[in-house]
Amino acid sequence: MIRKADKNEIRVKKHARVRNKVVGTAERPRLNVYRSTTNIYAQVIDDTKGNTLCSSSTLDKKLATKMAGKNKKEQAYLVGQDVAKRALKTGIKEVVFDRGGYIYTGRVARLAEGAREAGLKF
Repeated sequence: MIRKADKNEIRVKKHARVRNKVVGTAERPRLNVYRSTTNIYAQVIDDTKGNTLCSSSTLDKKLATKMAGKNKKEQAYLVGQDVAKRALKTGIKEVVFDRGGYIYTGRVARLAEGAREAGLKF
């Protein structure tokens, strides 16, 4: 029998390859993206200490009123703006973008655009 490739398994392998090169430091932390079928999550991580400095997602209660009636790409854009605002409040101006093994299109790209427009530099 032919075994069908597990897309998430392939994504995890891609992410592991990328993580060998992409490392977040205290000066320039890593903006990590996780995308599920219904939600999108973003975290700013300092890999030297292993700390999450700030995060945002579509499940965030502060964004619930803005999310109403929006499609997934628009929601990802709002999450990108929100995580950028939180990062700027903590004094982070530059990050390394970690797309999590996902293709840079659709919701992942919109999240990055929202973060850039809110003032975060990649």
